[in-house]
Amino acid sequence: MTRRDFLLSSAFAVARLTAADQRPPGDVGVNFSSFARQTRATAADQRIDPFELPRLLRDELDVRVIDLVHTTLDTREPRILERFRARAEAAGCVITNLKVNDHHLPFDGDEPAARRRALDEYKRWIDAAALLGTRWLRPYPARQPPRWENFVAGYRELAAYAQPRGITLLVENYLWLEREPDAIPRLVQALAGGVAAAPDTGNWPDEASRRRGLALAFPHAVTADFKVRELTADGGHAWYDLEAAFAIGHRAGFRGPWCIEHTHADRATLVRELREIAARLRGWMRSGTR
Repeated sequence: MTRRDFLLSSAFAVARLTAADQRPPGDVGVNFSSFARQTRATAADQRIDPFELPRLLRDELDVRVIDLVHTTLDTREPRILERFRARAEAAGCVITNLKVNDHHLPFDGDEPAARRRALDEYKRWIDAAALLGTRWLRPYPARQPPRWENFVAGYRELAAYAQPRGITLLVENYLWLEREPDAIPRLVQALAGGVAAAPDTGNWPDEASRRRGLALAFPHAVTADFKVRELTADGGHAWYDLEAAFAIGHRAGFRGPWCIEHTHADRATLVRELREIAARLRGWMRSGTR
């Protein structure tokens, strides 16, 4: 057995236990795309080393759930993945999800050779997710609606590969999916047990679609992106009503993790606002919904 095979087999065993027997340690998480500017920054007062992010979550935000975007590390090198997982575990954090945001993997496309290459590439990302110890992986959707049968077939093949490795595939309302509120429940029902929902509170073209789409998706949700844009000085949010979106999920029985997605160019401001958003979410959880 090669070193890589040993690591993967060990990771698969841990992932199965994690998915079956544990809930994430906390009801609030952070989507690591929130730190994209800081992990690319060169100025010392703005730069955040990706490997320091788990400690930052614990010490500065009192959060333990990592919703990882593949571009944070941008590698499938086992030693790097092991190192990041070890940092997360040392900080008491869990990496629940790996979002693969590669725009060039048409796993549901019409061209057979391109679709096969994309499916094989996603299987390698599933192997990476197993090394990280995640329980979920979210593929990147197409910009335009694919043929439904290709979409279901692509998810079915990836789900069959992921499930023995302790990983469930997620479907998120993004790109074409955000324009079709019925698509998430349709896919979940077509692949019962192989796919779960990961609603994003922000990715909708209008308020009517948001309310309908979230109401349809949250009954199937295992995690959610709580997407927040600019906050006013008094904590207002002009884009949409944050509490109303939270309430839809709460009424559906969803209790987290609510993974905050929020950016700011300034490191200190970003950390402060992430802390404030987490406190707001926890306050709503304690008090219930409107």
